[in-house]
Amino acid sequence: MTEDIWARDEVESPCVNICTIHPAEGLCIGCLRTLDEIAAWSKMAPKARRQVMDELPQRAPRLRQRRGGRAARLGTDL
Repeated sequence: MTEDIWARDEVESPCVNICTIHPAEGLCIGCLRTLDEIAAWSKMAPKARRQVMDELPQRAPRLRQRRGGRAARLGTDL
């Protein structure tokens, strides 16, 4: 029962401590948030946080596109 006193109904941060911003997409490659979202997170209302969290799965494919590796550098389809 004591733990209920400290329980908070907040949306947790999606941060996974892989904090690198993708230069072309402007998204953190760890949590998929923008720099503005990361900076504002602690001051965001729960509703705004939930909205960001709901959008994150749709952002993931933007970072999954492969650049082509060796085949792209050589201009061949290996």
